[in-house]
Amino acid sequence: MGEHGSDGSRETAKPTKKAPVKKKSTASTTGSATSDPMSASTSNGNSNHTSDAASDAASSAASSASRAAGADPADSAKPARPSKPAAAGRTTKPPEAESRIALVRRARRINRELAEVFPYAHPELDFENPFQLVVATVLSAQTTDLRVNQTTPALFAKYPTPEDLAAANPEEVEEILRPTGFFRAKTKSVIGLSKALTEDFGGEVPGRLEDLVTLPGVGRKTAFVVLGNAFGRPGITVDTHFQRLVRRWKWTGETDPDKIEAAVGALFPKSEWTDLSHHVIWHGRRICHARKPACGACPVAPLCPAYGEGETDPDKARKLLKYEKGGFPGQRLNPPQAYLDAGGRPAPPLGAG
Repeated sequence: MGEHGSDGSRETAKPTKKAPVKKKSTASTTGSATSDPMSASTSNGNSNHTSDAASDAASSAASSASRAAGADPADSAKPARPSKPAAAGRTTKPPEAESRIALVRRARRINRELAEVFPYAHPELDFENPFQLVVATVLSAQTTDLRVNQTTPALFAKYPTPEDLAAANPEEVEEILRPTGFFRAKTKSVIGLSKALTEDFGGEVPGRLEDLVTLPGVGRKTAFVVLGNAFGRPGITVDTHFQRLVRRWKWTGETDPDKIEAAVGALFPKSEWTDLSHHVIWHGRRICHARKPACGACPVAPLCPAYGEGETDPDKARKLLKYEKGGFPGQRLNPPQAYLDAGGRPAPPLGAG
């Protein structure tokens, strides 16, 4: 038998010369351990980014059988062969067929990444008490939080309590609410819910879901906004941004808000629901827009099955960013201090140039 030379050619073995020493195999003996998918939720955002990358590289060398047994979908989102170049700023998409364990781990990793990007995420409606929050949330239908925040100062200055708003002249309220759109229907709702609070709940906003949804104009979405942000009780806010993003990420294929709430809630611990809502909604408003998502500037692009629906060039994508990520003011006139400390700018009042 002959031996292969270093250039790959075949040489004839010569008995008078010592045969080359066979090189030791350099294959790694380190396997890819299968971890508990729930342990992903205890990771601190991107702080373990380097170790995640090493783990992903090891997992790509694991057998297809072990991947089917529950490997982290974030691992499969990395290129299987390092020599194969990936698109600038992102790696391959998550697999089309995804196990339940893989979905849970990918969803929780997305939330951790967004928590790193938006650590100061908060409800973007200005409010000082539960009554102001429930009214502002009702008014936010079919308009922006910014427009509501520019309108409610005049409303609450004139009608500071449920009793005051319940006894208000509808025409005067309509005039104040005109900038929010659908002002007649909204006037009917806020006066009606104020009367219900006065007559049925002693002028106090109830802290139970079953009570909140009995108020005129208050559905589950509004109720969870109030419960999560005024009472500290976990809830998922399924607004248009939330619905759009969870479908893009393939967390669920449902279109009914109640079914979306149930499907997404099952992927996360209940204690994370309120902050999850903030993270997803902020990402939808600032980066993952409905018409022109800024894919090239997206921090969760490697985990997104819909990558490429928007602008993938990083420089062009950055020009699509909105609010503080694009250098623009946020939604609130009076945002939390943490937002200001992070470089956010308050919105201008109504009528300001």
